[in-house]
Amino acid sequence: MRVLIVEDNTDISENIGDYLSQFDHIVDFADNGITAIGLLQEESFDVIVVDVMMPKMDGLTFCTTLRHELRLGTPVIMLTARDTLEDKLKGFHHGADDYLVKPFQLPELHVRIQALYQRRFGKIQPQLQVADLVLDRASKQVFRQGHPLHLNPISFKILAHLMSISPATASRRDLEILIWGDEPPDSDVLRTHLYKLRTVVDKPFDSQLLHTLPRVGYQLIEKPPA
Repeated sequence: MRVLIVEDNTDISENIGDYLSQFDHIVDFADNGITAIGLLQEESFDVIVVDVMMPKMDGLTFCTTLRHELRLGTPVIMLTARDTLEDKLKGFHHGADDYLVKPFQLPELHVRIQALYQRRFGKIQPQLQVADLVLDRASKQVFRQGHPLHLNPISFKILAHLMSISPATASRRDLEILIWGDEPPDSDVLRTHLYKLRTVVDKPFDSQLLHTLPRVGYQLIEKPPA
């Protein structure tokens, strides 16, 4: 997936770019709307992430130019510190497809980017495979070495996410947002779910696929024997 980040704050744009790159997305940058319009006249992108407040050309004007002058339907997510309903409606009126209020969590931005991409192109892998582990999204079935594995809905959701980003790593915060949104439980319930998932996916088999990386997160990958 090719993503264009239009943001005049270098720290924010670099953080977004670094996060998206770990999922093998190709990321390009523009620090204002005029530069972004120039890029879009030469190259195509799958999703655009644009800040509202920028020099030279703000995000609203950028969106209007994108839709009415360039006549491009590329999905756009607007980033802004303005969180009133009026501000959001104004963004949608100018052609935005989604609206994310600062400060935001990078996993949430990534999920929204994926949703816009899939909505437009209809490209979502119905079946995921890592080593001898296979997950079918349509039938909600999971197999390892041809044997069916029985997972509860939360374990299935975690596993599907880890397989879809493999070999990248999901942080604890990534998984908490995936399951509970912005209101994770106070107790360490996530650890319990991961234990149950590991018990089903790894324990009956000779090789381990679900790995814990201390102070980093969780990774689903087949590692060669030491």
